Amino acid sequence: MPTVEYRMDEKVAIVTMSDGENRFNPPFLGGFLDVLDRIEKETDARAMVVTSSHEKIFCNGIDLDWLLPVIQKGDWDTVKGFLYSMNILFKRILLYPMPTVAAISGHAFAGGAIMSCAFDFRFMRSDRGFFCFPEVDLGIPFLPGMIALNTKAIPMYKFEEMQYTGKRLTAQECEEHHIVLKACPMEDLMNEAISFAKGFNKRREIITEMKKRLYKGIVHAFEVEDPPLIEARIFSV
Repeated sequence: MPTVEYRMDEKVAIVTMSDGENRFNPPFLGGFLDVLDRIEKETDARAMVVTSSHEKIFCNGIDLDWLLPVIQKGDWDTVKGFLYSMNILFKRILLYPMPTVAAISGHAFAGGAIMSCAFDFRFMRSDRGFFCFPEVDLGIPFLPGMIALNTKAIPMYKFEEMQYTGKRLTAQECEEHHIVLKACPMEDLMNEAISFAKGFNKRREIITEMKKRLYKGIVHAFEVEDPPLIEARIFSV
């Protein structure tokens, strides 16, 4: 079964992550990037909605069960390539040539929460799941690109609290602080997200240019430092 797949509903591409907890590893990142390419090249989609097939998890971030043994072997080329791919996915979603909607169907932790911030809009399941950055407890500080991406979606006062405390936010709290547009019961989540996405019928070229201008600073932040080298040192501590 593919790790990521899509279907069309009118002019909305509905992407489903179907790799268990949807942790970031090379097959998952490759599958996600491939689907994004296919939607852009092979469909007339004007908006995209992304969700998860897991019963309680949207995305749990980096697959440490895969990554840590690679680090222990000292295979830094693989580590660097993986971390580059992760940043490529974040930027690909950020600059995708159509409005993007994350239908957060469960827990969005660490890299999963960061990825959620790359979308233009977010809806979140209200009856189960937390939105959380546990990096402070893992001893992993955010890089400039991650900070820029997170503060695009999260008010600074709330991001500071989340970053320093690792606090888990409910969907209702996310809605209160405008991190998500709406907290929805699970049975309504996809209908709400897809209905919202169907309201867009904009030309891809204008959306692309708007995003390039709007997110220029975020893209620059990703390029300020060499994330793989920095992340590799952090994970090796």
